[in-house]
Amino acid sequence: MNTSDPVSTEARRGSITSVGMGITLGSHLTPIARSYIETADVVFAALSDHVVELWLQRLNPEVRSLQPYYRPGKSRMKTYREWVEVMMAEVRAGKRVCAVFYGHPGIFAWSPHKVIEVARAEGYEAYMEPGISAEDCLYADLGIDPARFGCQHLEASQLLFFERNLDTTSHVILWQLGVVGDRSLGRFKTPDAYRELLVERLCQDYSPDHEVIVYRAPTLPVEGPHIQRVALRDFTSAEYTGQETLVIPPAQALKPNAVWRARLDELDAIYGSGVEPTVTA
Repeated sequence: MNTSDPVSTEARRGSITSVGMGITLGSHLTPIARSYIETADVVFAALSDHVVELWLQRLNPEVRSLQPYYRPGKSRMKTYREWVEVMMAEVRAGKRVCAVFYGHPGIFAWSPHKVIEVARAEGYEAYMEPGISAEDCLYADLGIDPARFGCQHLEASQLLFFERNLDTTSHVILWQLGVVGDRSLGRFKTPDAYRELLVERLCQDYSPDHEVIVYRAPTLPVEGPHIQRVALRDFTSAEYTGQETLVIPPAQALKPNAVWRARLDELDAIYGSGVEPTVTA
């Protein structure tokens, strides 16, 4: 009979954490994200630049790039499902997995959400740590406070695929202009004609003369943000790489709502406002 201390033969349970690298290399990585990267058994990387992957290997040599799963003409959704499967294979093998994504892992990213959903459904520990996104950089670089007029964020193709109402009293921010109008999910960039169609759609709500901002956040510390202000009609003629975001400032002033202000006046009469109201109209 074996009288030695019992030793569990069960393999160590795997886990996965999705983290964000932020936008600018080396500047935006949070301490907790760095810790997950450094202590992982395997690190999967879906990043914007090969230089960023090389930098990541300094934190953990077990970096596996997800970029080779892309192929011209191959549906991006098929690629993203393959990412989930290859990451889950390591989790099921009992590994501590860290999945590193460009910017914030939960913004414009299907795979980080899906792999966490699958892992949790199978009983594994799975977490997402936030990262600095292009949206965060946009607010800082353009001096926009979303609390002032509000911000309406849309994936640009939604304006061509669906009936969407734009709030022209707020900032409207359109993302993923590079693949606007792509229904195949297999192209890395659509021709300018697709962006011209987007301009035609936007001119249903805005004057062609309305000033818009073509914005791109810097990915390297030696770069600065790309900010180009043009008339809406000239958007497709702006300097363009496919990584830009379109920012449409408010075209109309906020309209006071007399009905609900009157209701607030009634409440203030009962409870007292306490302070002099400051309302931007």
